[in-house]
Amino acid sequence: MTFKLTAPLLALLFALLLAACDLVQRPSKSVFHAIDITGADYAKDFSLTSPDGKARTLADFKGKVVLLFFGYTHCPDVCPTTLADAAKVVKRLGAAGARVQVLFVTLDPQRDTPAVLAKYVPAFNPGFLGLYGDEAATRRTAKDFRVFYEQRPGSAPDSYSFDHTAGSLVFDPQGRLRLFVSYGMVPENIAADLAKLLK
Repeated sequence: MTFKLTAPLLALLFALLLAACDLVQRPSKSVFHAIDITGADYAKDFSLTSPDGKARTLADFKGKVVLLFFGYTHCPDVCPTTLADAAKVVKRLGAAGARVQVLFVTLDPQRDTPAVLAKYVPAFNPGFLGLYGDEAATRRTAKDFRVFYEQRPGSAPDSYSFDHTAGSLVFDPQGRLRLFVSYGMVPENIAADLAKLLK
């Protein structure tokens, strides 16, 4: 019995060979606990304002690892938990924690005024910084950073809430997007990842 290599079979074998080579070249496991998104083509920059009225961009924080989270101060659970965990991460890093900048971008500029952000965000750690923009800047930044959010009405006009992306983005000291940290990831693992980026 003879075995004939037809054109479709050759094409299939070639595709399988390429796939096998790709698997050999790529590491099978990331060195990070968080989701490694190195090379992602989004979240390149923002133009927002800090509570002191200064215009801020991502470039302002070069030289530091940036952990960036979108939320709102009336959030009952995800936002305060994320900021509290971030404070534990910075503390766990010891002296290296000074090279980590946590940024909290509000999705609710109507209620999260500069005065509110100036009080709320540093309560978790004095080095943490809140950022805000107007409605248009908030929508644009959330879209650029692939953050979902949707306002939900409450029992009163000012008691609305938001459904929103619960994870955080991490940038290395060169300002490159590197990691997506899922909500609930333990601070020890986040700290280990940030320590790698700080080396």
